[in-house]
Amino acid sequence: MKVELHHITKRFSQVLANDRISLTVEAGSIHGLLGENGAGKSTLVKILSGFIAPDTGEIWLDGQPVKYRTPAGAIAAGVGMLHQDPLDFPPLDVLDNFIAGKTGQWLLDRQAAKREFLQLAAQFNFQLDIHEPVANLTVGERQQLEILRLLSLGVNTLILDEPTTGISASQKHALFEALKVLAQQGKSIIFVSHKLEDVEILCDRVTVMKQGQVVGREPIPCPAAKLVAMMFDRELAPPVKPPTVRAEPMLELQGIVLNGDRLTVAIDQLSVQKGEVIGLAGLEGSGQRLLLLCCAGLLAPQSGKILLDSQDITQASYKEYLNIGIGYSPADRLREGLIGGLSIQDHFTLRQPQKSFFIDRKTIAKATQEAIALFNIKGRPQTPVERLSGGNQQRTQLALLPVPLNLLLMEHPTRGLDIESALWVWQQLIARCEGGTSILFASSDLDEIMQYSDRILVFSGGQVSPPIPTSQLTVEQLGQAIGGKFTPLQPQT
Repeated sequence: MKVELHHITKRFSQVLANDRISLTVEAGSIHGLLGENGAGKSTLVKILSGFIAPDTGEIWLDGQPVKYRTPAGAIAAGVGMLHQDPLDFPPLDVLDNFIAGKTGQWLLDRQAAKREFLQLAAQFNFQLDIHEPVANLTVGERQQLEILRLLSLGVNTLILDEPTTGISASQKHALFEALKVLAQQGKSIIFVSHKLEDVEILCDRVTVMKQGQVVGREPIPCPAAKLVAMMFDRELAPPVKPPTVRAEPMLELQGIVLNGDRLTVAIDQLSVQKGEVIGLAGLEGSGQRLLLLCCAGLLAPQSGKILLDSQDITQASYKEYLNIGIGYSPADRLREGLIGGLSIQDHFTLRQPQKSFFIDRKTIAKATQEAIALFNIKGRPQTPVERLSGGNQQRTQLALLPVPLNLLLMEHPTRGLDIESALWVWQQLIARCEGGTSILFASSDLDEIMQYSDRILVFSGGQVSPPIPTSQLTVEQLGQAIGGKFTPLQPQT
């Protein structure tokens, strides 16, 4: 299905999010949409998918103007969107989620729905158990489920918002192969991403946005430097983390056993030095999150000890973990990190220690303004956090973390961020390390893990490796180790 956007304009108060944007996506093509956080990409695709109404402009599908103002209306017209955090119902199983949204029948034929699901899943080689609760699925599996659901609803244009963040390499390969099949079937794909390498591998053409406007259109292949220059007006260089040389342990784990819904993780011994960065590498759902939750005081170990600066904190509460300088930044910003419906200033109000019955609004307002300026958050104190772009939500999460911290735990710290924002995040994290903060972080981006980690823990098939110095691995070897096809050298402890 051919998609045409003509002169789309959308303003939010004083912010001009989309400024007379025109875009054409041909049937049977995969069209990349690039731009820094806050460039207007999300607003544009939400207009196309019916989540937001434009102030002015028109949408044409297959040469005909269409008007709809809801996601249901967009799906009825053949346009569906896969969000960065897929829209699903975690307590329900896979089949019930697949059925969700089907209308026009008094009674749904579950057997027919099951047959349709299995046929679609087999077409793309998606391995999903129809009886599995969605809460147990990885992000990549939830994406696969949502793609199948949208296809069953008759979608001919599929929009994907940052689909490769937080998924494994094998899941990304399966996703790309599925998108190529859909394009061959004549469907149009709009691929919103910050990852230039993904756009170069998958897309036929790319449109670059900046400050609410289209600043370039290029066929693929296109030199990455040219695309970066259009997005940021300059070249970007990653920050360099000096190797950790301190011999002072900050965090020690002894005989830790963690029980999750689908696996058990055991770590005999782990010592993390002050200022050290340890990357947690593995397929999504391999136990990295269990370790982070345990070290944050949110998951009690089945057995073993946790020591921070030689102090046994195994039985301490989450609040006590906070008070002794342990911070946790989850990947799901709006469900776990921030509170939807509250403003940036509301979050700083909640962060303030309760020394009095009354709230010092003047002091909090000043602190909020200072944080917005220091962390370059593109928002105002009264902006609801759900209205912020992904990069600005991450900046807000970082701004809310106390200073100093002894231990910082992060899930996918740069998930959904543009190149500049991702580099900025690591500049802040490296600065914390230089002040003595130890960092454990999980990421599906193997290059990120190799770039910033002193040592790496590999999670594979329910097993956890000893910490491996980054100097003893290549990206290829790390990927093989995650897949269980390569045994790393025995690490130096």
